[in-house]
Amino acid sequence: MSAPTLNQFQQQVSELLLRHRSVLDVLSKYGQTGASVNRAVAKAVTECGCIEVNARKQQYSEDPELEDAKALLETHMEGHVCEHCRDVLKAELGRNLFYMSALCNLLEINLDEVVAKESDKCSTLGLFNLT
Repeated sequence: MSAPTLNQFQQQVSELLLRHRSVLDVLSKYGQTGASVNRAVAKAVTECGCIEVNARKQQYSEDPELEDAKALLETHMEGHVCEHCRDVLKAELGRNLFYMSALCNLLEINLDEVVAKESDKCSTLGLFNLT
């Protein structure tokens, strides 16, 4: 069985969303699920300990070479997400994606087109797309 496309997922969300039909409900749920993703990452650090955060000022290079910059810049994260935390994060990210899709439905925006346009922008702008 192949994975559903973004269009199929967006259609499925449209068929399932009953309680939160108001754009205000969907916006608040989307924000709430985003916060839940953040909380799941925090719990992986503070409760499980499978990952650690060791953050400090990034050391930027004057050298414009991408590979050199990649070698210097850090994620500030050490370790690897364990299977339990990975499952929790996948569930939270899935709920966030559900409400993102619901918001796209209400605004009559095709999520597949959003991803395609962003991908084109990344391809076209390359390094200049960095934010």
